[in-house]
Amino acid sequence: MKRIKRWRRLTSNMRAGRLKSNLFAWMLLLPSLLFLLLFTFYPIFLTLRLSLFQADLSSPEPTFVGLGNYRTMFGDEVFRKVMSNNVWFALGTVPAGIALALLMAVFANKALRGKGFMRAAFFYPTLIPMIAAANIWLFIYTPEYGLMSRVFSWFGGSGINWLGTPGLVMWAMILMVVWKEAGYFMIFYLAGLQNISKELYEAAHVDGVSRFTVFRKITFPLLMPTTLFVSIVALTNAFKLVDHLMIMTKGGPNNASNLLLYYIYETAFSFWDQGMASALTVVMIAVLLLIAAVQFFGLDKRIHYN
Repeated sequence: MKRIKRWRRLTSNMRAGRLKSNLFAWMLLLPSLLFLLLFTFYPIFLTLRLSLFQADLSSPEPTFVGLGNYRTMFGDEVFRKVMSNNVWFALGTVPAGIALALLMAVFANKALRGKGFMRAAFFYPTLIPMIAAANIWLFIYTPEYGLMSRVFSWFGGSGINWLGTPGLVMWAMILMVVWKEAGYFMIFYLAGLQNISKELYEAAHVDGVSRFTVFRKITFPLLMPTTLFVSIVALTNAFKLVDHLMIMTKGGPNNASNLLLYYIYETAFSFWDQGMASALTVVMIAVLLLIAAVQFFGLDKRIHYN
């Protein structure tokens, strides 16, 4: 009986200690949770609620329409065009940005001279505000006297309207965004490369393993946690970058460069259709959550953290 009482007393004390520890942890998290609730989950709830109402200039008061906004949205040709643009924009910017960032990180990590200058030069485009970068590339893409047109004129091409041609404008946007983001992603890869043990490379060098095999079997697998993080950030950016469209194309020509977030902005503040804009926002949130979930739960099992 004494042993049983002692065991019960011990387990009771352990539960009390665990409860105090958990309570202290939740108290530390409480300020962040309040901010998350007030500025993230509550606005999402209001957006989801407003998406079920018709709230435009023709409605003095919001009118409940259920899923009417969603039916109209999925039947809209412009929405399908915008979603297609965003998918191609993501497919163009994410792999190219990650590959270029990894290449720059490997190069900057192995440079013997001017290593600091090399890293600063690669990272510098990230420091330029998107509006300023858009103005720079607007001049580069200008027909006749822009830098891109001058370069192509050397090979017999002239008068190319990069931002006014539906088949070229998306490639022009992809090129600019990759240039802008690659330096930012390079910093994460550079940190990941410096955390890889040098002994692994020394052992591979002693065994006579080629550089490509070392990169494929050692470097890249150990950089997978960084790749997962960078890919999630890159995909998120692909759906939320719209500053350059305000300066360069405004979604044109004929919605060839229009992206989802800019379409939401136009719907909300140009056409003043708050209900439809809320429905579009819900779709964007759902797409981002789906992408993050697929990447995290799909790639996390294949990642080497140690």
